[in-house]
Amino acid sequence: MKESRDGIGHDRISKSSSVSSIPLILDIDDFKGDFSFDALFGNLVNELLPSFQEEEADSADGHGNVSGNDTLPNGHKRASSDAIKFTQGLAAPLFPEVDALSSLFKDSCRELIDLRKQIDDRLFNLKKELSVQDSKHRKTLAELEKGVDGLFDSFARLDSRISSVGQTAAKIGDHLQSADAQRVTASQTIDLIKYLMEFNSSPGDLMELSPLFSDDSRVAEAASIAEKLRSFAEEDIGRQGIQDMGNANASRGLEVAVANLQDYCNELENRLLSRFDAASQRRELSTMSECAKILSQFNRGTSAMQHYVATRPMFIDVEVMNADVRLVLGDQGSQASPSNVARGLASLYKEITDTVRKEAATITAVFPSPNYVMSILVQRVLEQRVTAILDKLLVKPSLVNLPPMEEGGLLLYLRMLAVAYEKTQELARDLRTVGCGDLDIEGVTECLFTSHKEEYPEHEQASLRQLYQAKIEELRSESQQLSESSGTIGRSKGASVASSPQQISVTVVTEFVRWNEEALSRCTLFSSQPAALAANVRAVFTCLLDQVSQYITEGLERARDSLTEAAALRERFVLGTSVSRRVAAAAASAAEAAAAAGESSFRSFMVAVQRCGSSVAIVQQYFANSISRLLLPVDGAHAASCEEMATAMSSAEAAAYKGLQQCIETVMAEVERLLSAEQKPSDYKSPDDGIAPDHRPTNACTRVVAYLSRVLEAAFTALEGLNKQAFLTELV
Repeated sequence: MKESRDGIGHDRISKSSSVSSIPLILDIDDFKGDFSFDALFGNLVNELLPSFQEEEADSADGHGNVSGNDTLPNGHKRASSDAIKFTQGLAAPLFPEVDALSSLFKDSCRELIDLRKQIDDRLFNLKKELSVQDSKHRKTLAELEKGVDGLFDSFARLDSRISSVGQTAAKIGDHLQSADAQRVTASQTIDLIKYLMEFNSSPGDLMELSPLFSDDSRVAEAASIAEKLRSFAEEDIGRQGIQDMGNANASRGLEVAVANLQDYCNELENRLLSRFDAASQRRELSTMSECAKILSQFNRGTSAMQHYVATRPMFIDVEVMNADVRLVLGDQGSQASPSNVARGLASLYKEITDTVRKEAATITAVFPSPNYVMSILVQRVLEQRVTAILDKLLVKPSLVNLPPMEEGGLLLYLRMLAVAYEKTQELARDLRTVGCGDLDIEGVTECLFTSHKEEYPEHEQASLRQLYQAKIEELRSESQQLSESSGTIGRSKGASVASSPQQISVTVVTEFVRWNEEALSRCTLFSSQPAALAANVRAVFTCLLDQVSQYITEGLERARDSLTEAAALRERFVLGTSVSRRVAAAAASAAEAAAAAGESSFRSFMVAVQRCGSSVAIVQQYFANSISRLLLPVDGAHAASCEEMATAMSSAEAAAYKGLQQCIETVMAEVERLLSAEQKPSDYKSPDDGIAPDHRPTNACTRVVAYLSRVLEAAFTALEGLNKQAFLTELV
């Protein structure tokens, strides 16, 4: 064992000495770039490690098929591989290459130390050289900074110099420009003075003028110079007028020049206008535009603009105006209706809008300021052509002598006014779309109706009163015809009451409201301000309250008259006890007729009360739906109208209250009559024969109950709520 161990040790020493004899080559460049310690270590030990790895692989292959608990063929168990390895390890070293690797690592360490010394030497040399270069660089930078500072100073002086020179050049340029402008102005002034001296001759003598003022090819230049001369002369006269009187001769000379200039300008303007008219007839837009451009130098071309508008056929052709009247009003002998007038105005205004649109195209192509011309044209259309047709259409009626209802009355005028106003407003909007320049077309349109709108509230109220009077007369006529056709109750029956008195009609009250609604629509159309609208609406609604109040009050009074006449008949046939049987029978018959008349009057009054309530409800509903929203913007208007409505209905309430009192008196009188006529003394006596009393109602009781059932049924139908309760309380 010792020998083998010594042999292995000798082997290891020899191998280690052989490895250490191999010189190691480590270069500094090996540590640059993508340096890897694993690669360096592998390169050092790869010559030694493969033999050890091969030995391990061989030992693993030799013992790979031997398990730890295998038994030998002779029955003994085989020893485990770990035990074998431990036994072998006692004979040989586990890692024989350790010495070789240790020697290798030591040599490598020595070489690495040498390499580090070389690198340190190089770093020292580089630091020393870097220090020398850095000092040279700092010295160079210091010199450069001094040079740059000097350069900056030079640039600052140069910039200051350039700025100074620039300012001087700018001042020189301004002076030169001003001098040039003064030179041009002086030159123009000299030329103007020369031209002015030509006009400063005898008054009206324009024969000695320069060719400039007579050459048709230089008309534009002549017009410009003439206008400048006139302005110059007028300003000079104005300045001299406030100085001393020593310049009187010069002033008189300028006045002659101004007069001659004015004559020349007038002549030149007339000549251009004639040329403009000739070109207009030939539709030569280029020539028209040239003339208009030149004429714009005279009073900004106002004369040319007004002349063009005034010469339009729709302003000078009488046949056009007659055609407008025929289109709107129709034949002279026929009565124009609002619907026909509305259609006629729509057609006429459409034709006017189309004409203005065509003229707008020409005006835009001809005039330098088309908006101004359009404002003149549209204003002329409204003030001449539209006003002419409105004067024919709207003849303001007199409030003293109202037009008769057969001819439409005031309502026809108001309807015509509303139609004309509405259609003219539509025309204004259409013309605004076409173009009217800076013209306040809405204001001009309002001016066309100013006189009509000022008296509109009075006309509207008068119209409502006229309609009411006409309706009342119609109802009276119908009632009279009905009375004449049906006759009256015969005097043999003791009655003189009309058979069918005029009753309150809800349909008539609805017609009153319909008139008011139409008037309300006109108030909204004519009143743009909330305050004015509220005032007009309140006035119109007050008319409705007066009409309804008067109508239903008179209807209730007529119904009360029937009750009064029935009561008079009832009193007439009340007789004493000392009369003959014949007279009593006749009186009883007449009393029955009077009682029938009283019951009929009772029913008629209850119907009148019911219709009165329906009429008041219609008015209240109309106020809530249409009137109140128009009065709310004005403080106090709504509350005042509510108070007026309550006041207007108070007379009807008083008449209804009196009538209901009469109805109660009529019922009580009839009940007393029935009881006194039908009851007998025996009805109150108990039988003497001991027979049980008869509990059946008497004839008087039956008739009274039947009568009360009839009248109370009518009362329950007519009265509601508290009114019914109060009536029953009074009746009981």
